[in-house]
Order: sequence, then C-alpha cells, then structure tokens
Amino acid sequence: MYWCKVAQTEKEFDAIAQLNYETFVEEIPQHEPNTMKRKVDRFHQENTYLVVYKGTELIGMLAFRDQRPFSIDEKIGEVEQYLPKEICTKLCEIRLLAVKKQYRTGRVLLRLTQALNAFAYEKGYSAAVISGTTREEKLYKQMGFTQFAPAVGTAEAMFLPMVLTRQQFEQSLQQKLAQESYTFYPGPVKQQGAILYSDISHRSQAFQSLYGYMRSKLLELSNAKYIATLVGTGTLANEVMLGQLKAQKMGHGLILTNGEFGERLHKQAERWSLDFDVVTHEWGSAFNLRSLEALLQTGSYQWLLMVHGETSTGTCNDLEGILQLVKHYNVKLCVDCISSFGAMPFSLAECYLSTAVSGKALGALSGLSFVFSQELVEPSTTIPAYLDLANYQQGAIPSTLPAVLIGNVVDALQAYPARYSQLQQHFEALLQLPFMDYRLPTIAYPMILTIQCPRKLINLSTDLKLNGLYVHGDSEYLRKRNFIQLSIIQPDFEFALGRLSELLTYYEQTVDV
Repeated sequence: MYWCKVAQTEKEFDAIAQLNYETFVEEIPQHEPNTMKRKVDRFHQENTYLVVYKGTELIGMLAFRDQRPFSIDEKIGEVEQYLPKEICTKLCEIRLLAVKKQYRTGRVLLRLTQALNAFAYEKGYSAAVISGTTREEKLYKQMGFTQFAPAVGTAEAMFLPMVLTRQQFEQSLQQKLAQESYTFYPGPVKQQGAILYSDISHRSQAFQSLYGYMRSKLLELSNAKYIATLVGTGTLANEVMLGQLKAQKMGHGLILTNGEFGERLHKQAERWSLDFDVVTHEWGSAFNLRSLEALLQTGSYQWLLMVHGETSTGTCNDLEGILQLVKHYNVKLCVDCISSFGAMPFSLAECYLSTAVSGKALGALSGLSFVFSQELVEPSTTIPAYLDLANYQQGAIPSTLPAVLIGNVVDALQAYPARYSQLQQHFEALLQLPFMDYRLPTIAYPMILTIQCPRKLINLSTDLKLNGLYVHGDSEYLRKRNFIQLSIIQPDFEFALGRLSELLTYYEQTVDV
C-alpha cells in the first residue's frame, strides 16, 4: 500500500536526510559528499515535507515552502521578473522531489502529486515554482510544469526554472489527480443515487400523499403528536422552537450547555430576549442531575432547554433522566435532537418541543428540518410568519416544500428501524481502530466519535486528507481543542472503514505515540 503523510518524527527526518543525500549528492552531484551520508536541507526548519510510504518504508518525498527568498530566487534572482504579474500574487516553492530508485513508478509519483494537491490547493496559491533537474525534465512536465527562465547550474547538475500556475493545474491536471475519497463527516450525507428535479407541485394530490407518508413515518419514529416541516437547517428549527417560547410568554427558563451547540442555543435564546439562567458544564461532561434537581426544586423555572446529541464532543446527554426531573417539577422540556434523531431509538412523546433535520443521522439530503411538539399552538402576531410554528402544524404547507427533498427523506426512512442496529454496528467497528484510546471520555452515541489528539497525532487530520480520507476537524471549535471526529452515518462507511483501518495500522507504526 502506498500512502502519504506530513513528516514529523525524527526517524522520518533522518530518512529524508538519507534520501536527500542519495539523490542530490550521490546521484546528482549538487553537494559535497560526507561520511554521515546524510544531507539536511538548509531550509529544513521552514520546509514541510510530504513523504510517501510503501507499508512502513519511506520511499519518496518532496519539500513545500512559501517563505521568501525561495531557493530558486537565489539562483536566478526574484522569479517575478520572469513571470506574468497576475500569477505572482501568492507563490510557493516545491523542492527536493526524490524517490528511491527501485520505486520510481508512475504510481508513486501520482500518490505524491495527489498528496501535494490535497495539501496545497485549498491554500489558494496562484502558482508553484521549482528548479527541476534536467535529468527529470520529462517527469516535471508530466506534473504540469513549464520552463520560464534559462537553465542554471553546472554541467553535472543543471536545473530548469519551472512553474505550474493555478489555471494550468485546474485545466489540465486537477481532474487527473482526483482520487477515490471517503468522508467521515456528520453531514451532509453522501447520496448514492442521482438527485433528479421533480416537477410535482407542493399543492398537488401526489405531493400530499408523499408528504403525508413522510410525516406519519417521522411521527412514528419520534412518538411525538405533531410535526412541522421547514425548508432550512437545524438552526432554523431551533429558531422556531425558541420563537414559541417567546410568543407563548413561557416565563423563566433554564438552559443547559456542555458543548458548542448548547452554547449556540444559549446565544440564539439571547437574541430572542428570553428570560433564563444558564448551567454550564465542561465540554463532554454529563449534567449533574442532583444539582439540576436542586435548581428545579426552587420552582423558579417554567421551561428547560438542552441538546440531546452534542455533536461537538459526541456526547449523548441524559434525555430520559432529565425528562423525569422536569415532569416531577412541572417544567416543559425543549430539546435539540438535530444530531441524535435517527441515530438511535428514543421517544419525544413527553418533550414539549424538539427539533431534528433530514441531513444528519437520517441519511437524507440536507435542506429540511422538523419541529416536534406535544400540542397545537395558537398563531402568533409577535413573530415572523415563517417562524410561527402554528403555520406548519397539522400538515399545513404555508410555502413551497421541494418535492425532491420530501421524496429523498421518504427514501431514507425506508431503512428504519433496521438502520438503528446498523449504526450501532458501525460505531462498535469504529471503536476497534488504532488510536481509539484517545477518544473523549464521554457518554457516546452511535453517530459520531471524538478523538482528542496528543501532540504526536496533531497532523492526523491532514495526513488522512492526503490519502482521500476526510474527517471532521476543520471547525474552529474542534481545532482549538485538537479534536477530530469520525461519523458513521455515510452510506459507504464499510468501505471507508476498511481503508481507514489499513492506513491507521501503518500510521501507528510510523508515529511515536
């Protein structure tokens, strides 16, 4: 198996110095020999090395750098004097492309080039420059580079200043470098079939039948009495839920937070100018039911708002335990179930209001959200009609609902209830992978798992991306805590898991954890 990563260990840096020596001292006489048979690049501290492995053997490398002056600047002067101004807005340099002789195949070069694309393209560089040895001119041209200045060097080590512009890359190379990829995102969910336009009117009888089936199936899964279907994300559904607390003048409330999405609910509630207190716990920690009961005993609260599945940590908050408390003290429970609904069976029958979406655990397209309720509400004159829950209850369709989204949810619902056990199996399989000892110690649920990366795994998310495996780790709140997350809801999870397992098995042997 050929795979790539960003070099980070002393063992890797030693292998790089050895390969650098073999290539640029012994094969291409660019530097003086030494008894150590190692050549450490003079820009070593500024270089990012992308390396390619076969199994656990480091067999190739290249160095990436975007600090000036470039190595090529020192050979020919600033490269801008030779290049059009429009491609010089953000330059980078690629150097030290080297592969062990016995592995110089198109497949190895392809993997290294694919990794470079995954690493650098999204950073927005306008062009990449290299000083390529004349011995490998054909190889560089295959990578899309073209010469832009006269050759430099000695007869034994002649180099060509070459450039690859972003436009050239996008037009001639990017599609060729596309590699099979898998995602472990908690949404959106990859759709296996084509999504076709539907001309079914949302006022037609055919639509009413499709819509009615979706609603009845969702009510069956939730055990709720009523459901409102909205065109929008989970944030919209939560706005509708909070808007009802405002419109009904529900009184003083309590918001529980132990993660990013609990905190987001708190901020939304502030925008609605609701009257509430906040109980804040450490991210990933369980709510203290004894402390919560002591608060509810005061009789100060009429409603309580919480997140069930806290996506930011993969924490499943104790819905049943909190529900028993609020029932005892006659407090209405409002729950964000956006991440948890469809991941495991639970009842919303006794929740006053709760929210869910199409594009998470249910496995459908993003674009629809749902508000479940225990009772019908009166129309409001104080909140916008689009956010008025009464407009959507009892199957009302106050505005356009795309039939293609409704149909897609109906298709996804065919997987239930069997999908519950499938997701549980996925979750248990995920727990068998290397590095699961670093998972966040929290009460998890079969939708997403969070790893808190130690220093030696700090590049894991990037390294997986170099190999076409995308984990959830780009959000600011995840980067801040060195969290990466793996969700199990994608339809090709079994294939993705196999590839991930193989790569992590080798990865574990190359990092010092």
